[in-house]
Amino acid sequence: MNIQEIFSNLWESTGLVSIDWRQIVMLVIAGVLFFLAIAKKFEPLLLVGIAFGMLLTNLPGVTLFTPDIWISGKVDYLAVLQSGRLLDILYIGVKTGVFPCLIFMGVGAMTDFGPMLANPKSLILGAAAQLGVFVALIVAIALGFSGNQAAAIAIIGGADGPTAIFITKELAPELLGPIAIAAYSYMALIPMIQPPIMKLLTTQKERTIKMEQSRNVSKVEKILFPIIVTVIVAVILPSVAPLLGCLMFGNLLKETGVTGRLSDTAQNALMNIITLFLGISVGATAHYSNFLQVKTLEIIVLGLFAFAVATAGGVLFGKLLCKITKGKVNPLIGSAGVSAVPMAARVSHIEGKKANPDNYLLMHAMGPNVSGVIGSAIAAGFLLAIFG
Repeated sequence: MNIQEIFSNLWESTGLVSIDWRQIVMLVIAGVLFFLAIAKKFEPLLLVGIAFGMLLTNLPGVTLFTPDIWISGKVDYLAVLQSGRLLDILYIGVKTGVFPCLIFMGVGAMTDFGPMLANPKSLILGAAAQLGVFVALIVAIALGFSGNQAAAIAIIGGADGPTAIFITKELAPELLGPIAIAAYSYMALIPMIQPPIMKLLTTQKERTIKMEQSRNVSKVEKILFPIIVTVIVAVILPSVAPLLGCLMFGNLLKETGVTGRLSDTAQNALMNIITLFLGISVGATAHYSNFLQVKTLEIIVLGLFAFAVATAGGVLFGKLLCKITKGKVNPLIGSAGVSAVPMAARVSHIEGKKANPDNYLLMHAMGPNVSGVIGSAIAAGFLLAIFG
């Protein structure tokens, strides 16, 4: 073999021979996500992994993920373990729902349902924020998406990444890339998206309302709550039992007072490990062959619409509660009914502070915020019961 043949073979073995312009576009998009995650600090813990997974799956000549395996119907997991690529093997945790459920276990271990228990009215606001899910569902079907696809797109309105992944992998795995990216992007952009909607739907007088301090919640209440919710919701909506069960189990570990080590593991080590695997494997689904389509843009727009309607639904119901209670509820806390904990509650608090420097809405907003976590999981279970 002469030198010319050696260099020819080397050239043929590189990915540059088969590069597709769509791959270049996807690499640019990955770069944008890196910028948002690192420079702007938008959900960096997950967005960095998603961007890197997108980078790996779209590099020319590199085959670490096989999209056809996951969108072709029934998956032969044994075959994937034996001959699948690296990201195919990691993606098993997404496809089976293990990663989203374990993420929820960590979220449960970090969540304090005390503010919600202290003010049960906040449950209404968490439920009202799910309005965006069902309005977006109707609009998506009207635009020509199948029922399964519309349900997966609509759940973006719940502002809950793991829930969006959980329902999408079941109903529309071919849309997982754009839906996951949209869900986490909008969660990160809450400080930009929500305030204009909150100001549009409330008056200056309403935003200045100071709320009374909530009652103290007993330890017994906090321990019984995750057990009772799991039993009731799982019996009514069995399809959501894995997701909600893990959320409540994590919370129970936190509240018992005797499982501190397990709670710490769920909040830190386990959460960090699963976040690593989840991010990179979800990013790998954003393959140029199925990502660069008109429907991807439609999904992103519909996701923003769902999120905006969810915020509006929470605020409008907050206004209703304000009237019913004769001015004892600040409508701003209704925007925290979306599931992005605790960022949405912080936004409610900040906007309240702007209207009245003596206002302190954080703990009041945490009630709707944590109820929104439960609400989005229930909404997902409802959609799975219909379309699953």
